[in-house]
Amino acid sequence: MSYEFILGFARQALETMLLVSLPVLGLSMVVGLVISIFQSVTQIQEMTITFVPKIVVTFLALLLFGAWMLGKLTDFLREVITNIPNLAG
Repeated sequence: MSYEFILGFARQALETMLLVSLPVLGLSMVVGLVISIFQSVTQIQEMTITFVPKIVVTFLALLLFGAWMLGKLTDFLREVITNIPNLAG
């Protein structure tokens, strides 16, 4: 097992993690930003207003992107399993 292989594997794992989490985190960040702007404009300072829309958007994002996310994770896991013989050598 070489140093380059370990770095490549770690890089691919981090890229897969970021790619899979990006849709859910990105959408909930955008919704949080919109709600924060709305609260600033209307001067409503209720903290619980942000939770329900973020949760709803998170679940909708998981419903919309769930199959794609599972496909990416499955592809990564398949590649890890096929590279197991390379780890022993």
